[in-house]
Amino acid sequence: MDLPTVAIVGRPNVGKSTLFNRLVGRKLALVDDRPGVTRDRREGDVQFGGLSFRVIDTAGLEEADDDTLTGRMRMQTEAAILAADVVLFVIDARAGVLPADQPFAELVRRSGVPVILIANKAEGGAIAGAYEAFSLGLGDPVPFSAEHGEGLGELHEALKTALPEPDSDAEDEEGPEGRPLRVAIVGRPNAGKSTLINRMLGEERLLVGPEAGITRDSISLDWTWRGRRIKLHDTAGMRRRARIDDKLEKLAVSDGLRAVRFAEVVVVLLDATIPFEKQDLTIVDLVESEGRALVIGLNKWDLVADQPGLLKTLREDCTRLLPQVRGVSVVPLSGLAGDGVDRLMQAVVQASEVWDRRVSTSRINDWLSEATSRNPPPAVSGRRIKIRYATQVKSRPPHFALFGNQLNALPKSYTRYLVNGLRETFDLPGTPIRLSLRTSQNPFDKS
Repeated sequence: MDLPTVAIVGRPNVGKSTLFNRLVGRKLALVDDRPGVTRDRREGDVQFGGLSFRVIDTAGLEEADDDTLTGRMRMQTEAAILAADVVLFVIDARAGVLPADQPFAELVRRSGVPVILIANKAEGGAIAGAYEAFSLGLGDPVPFSAEHGEGLGELHEALKTALPEPDSDAEDEEGPEGRPLRVAIVGRPNAGKSTLINRMLGEERLLVGPEAGITRDSISLDWTWRGRRIKLHDTAGMRRRARIDDKLEKLAVSDGLRAVRFAEVVVVLLDATIPFEKQDLTIVDLVESEGRALVIGLNKWDLVADQPGLLKTLREDCTRLLPQVRGVSVVPLSGLAGDGVDRLMQAVVQASEVWDRRVSTSRINDWLSEATSRNPPPAVSGRRIKIRYATQVKSRPPHFALFGNQLNALPKSYTRYLVNGLRETFDLPGTPIRLSLRTSQNPFDKS
């Protein structure tokens, strides 16, 4: 079912992201005392007293040239206004109406979209600014406190009047077959994550530019590829923690980590002109430790495509540098030109299928018998380690349990041998594999 959309707009630092978090019921948007924290449009689904809608948090409206970062942020907000069914225009009730509010109030009026005027930060009777808001010509202001949740009843009544009637004939697309595949795009700053997602969507949905670190929030977007529903997550660029001094960037990186944990498949985007930097390897380690399906994208491939044999060399480098995800798909692409996006998505879907794969216990034990006969486990204190039985305990990622005696003494080299054997025998390339060792506690076991 297509939900109506509600866009939250206003000057920087009037509490738009706090209002967004209040409506969605979770702290999805980054909030800080500094203005200009939000740069991209962030979306979230809301269930509010029987009302269902999608809310969009936007960058603060500021006057600036179109070719500047601030100007591009403003254009993103203007696009959100035009696409919305209702606009929540937020002012700071404590500061009152400022000169900067007037041109943007005029912009909202001209859009023809129904507007609800929110006088935020009106807790404790701070409503003088709310009265001034009448001068904007946007109707009666709703005194509100996004921080404390005051005024929710009045906002509900205003939204109930302004939102379009729900389409009773619309079909609910959710359910086991309609659930979207969750895909996070991660990487170092300026690897081209937002540019790639814009190319996928076919619109300038995310803010991009030459400046590194434009994306701060983890942005969730709905997309359909070949009839399959995809939920894309664009994330802030991840740098080494030792180089992150700014509180806001720490919040943004934490937000990216949450996106990785929420995702089913993670695309680690590398800059093909400087691939496999130390931070790239650290990010892959993070994805593997979180147990997510993985695809590596070599972005900006158009800049190096004239180098013969480079792709083969980089795939060999990947195998050498990332043995923990042996066989992972390495896909050359150009987010700017749109080349390779289809190949990338084919690899994403294949990675999700491998991640979700289950193997029968009989097949696993046939493999185990052959693997231990070919290369028996070592002896400890004169007594040979014996692996009697194996089974897959779960998928997403594939997780296997081994049962036997003295397994806690099994060398890491032998567990690597077993993991590689599982990966090759049961066609599990690139996905994290978990192995639990369960030693028999039977006191009568003398074997």
